[in-house]
Amino acid sequence: MSPLAQADDGGPVSLPPLRLRMAADDACATASTKTAESRSWKHQALQLSRSWQLSQGAGVTVAVVDTGVGLRSPALSGRVTAEGRAGEDCVGHGTFAAGLIAGAPLGNGAVTGVAPAARVLAVRGTDERGNASAALVADGIRSAVDDGAKVVYVGQALTSGAEELTRAVAYARGKDALVVAPAAPDVVPEGPDGKPDTRARKYWPAAVPEVLSVVDYGPAGTRPQGAPAVLAPDLAAPGDSVVGIGPEGSGHFIGSGSSLAAAHVAGAAALIRSYQPALSAADVSRRLLEAAYPDGVPKLDVYAGLTAVLPTRAPAAEAEAAPAHLPPAASDEPRERSLLLGGVALVVAVLVGAAMVIVPQGKRRGWRPAVRNRPSGAGAGHV
Repeated sequence: MSPLAQADDGGPVSLPPLRLRMAADDACATASTKTAESRSWKHQALQLSRSWQLSQGAGVTVAVVDTGVGLRSPALSGRVTAEGRAGEDCVGHGTFAAGLIAGAPLGNGAVTGVAPAARVLAVRGTDERGNASAALVADGIRSAVDDGAKVVYVGQALTSGAEELTRAVAYARGKDALVVAPAAPDVVPEGPDGKPDTRARKYWPAAVPEVLSVVDYGPAGTRPQGAPAVLAPDLAAPGDSVVGIGPEGSGHFIGSGSSLAAAHVAGAAALIRSYQPALSAADVSRRLLEAAYPDGVPKLDVYAGLTAVLPTRAPAAEAEAAPAHLPPAASDEPRERSLLLGGVALVVAVLVGAAMVIVPQGKRRGWRPAVRNRPSGAGAGHV
């Protein structure tokens, strides 16, 4: 993970790196003494200035199921509610993600979240050292939606727990909450032999169909070399060389990985849910997917997600053709009557024709019978 961020003016910014988890003897994260002076490249990539003219996420609660969220972080002051001990973040990853989702601009406004007016619900998805388990994440998802979160960000990509996490996601969808998760871990995992496992494989809960699975890309628009392989992610979002906040103080850290890209998508979902509160979780997911910038993996387009005009429902199915109606067979009676009438007319015509010949002849003879001429000599000399 590079300690250098790329500022808008092209100059490097040296910042301490974000940690993903901690060894047993590592000290908890402390305030960074370094501060980014220019806005991160992701600000322009996501068109945040235009999007904020429409929505800043007010009225929406986003759950961060991760390592916790520091309650003393100034960028989140007054907008974080923590379940149990989730208000303490020894690792710093959960606070960093929460800042990408909902951090308010401080100082020169160089670092800010996607939805700076949204509220954050901190929920544990790991132990205090950042080690996640399917049971912790599943419990965190259920607890988050029970406490009113309408967007649930999960900061972990797990290789096991498919059934448990699928049930938890189904529970969230039943409560009309959208779950967003990284499509792969932030670093290449180790295989059973201790060597890097570079296979593209399913990770959970991102592999659940109802979850928005997200992969990262960097300032050049591509994933960095050596990034973990991914399998059919839904969206891509800024995730490489991303600047964010720590669990306390106003200093900044820098991090990379799909978990940070997923945080940006969760923030975009909060903007849409605030701007169009009547939309369901499924509607919000559809808007983010269909309004995304077309690429190998569609890229998050926050402004288009807010403004795109999409069909409100699927086109109506064509009506089935009515069954053909055949008229009943014609009766034979009219035909027989016609033949009879025709026959009578023919007889009458014949009779009339005959009368026209016979009557004039009868008149000329005075109606006497006709006499045949005998042959000459016939009957002579006989008495």
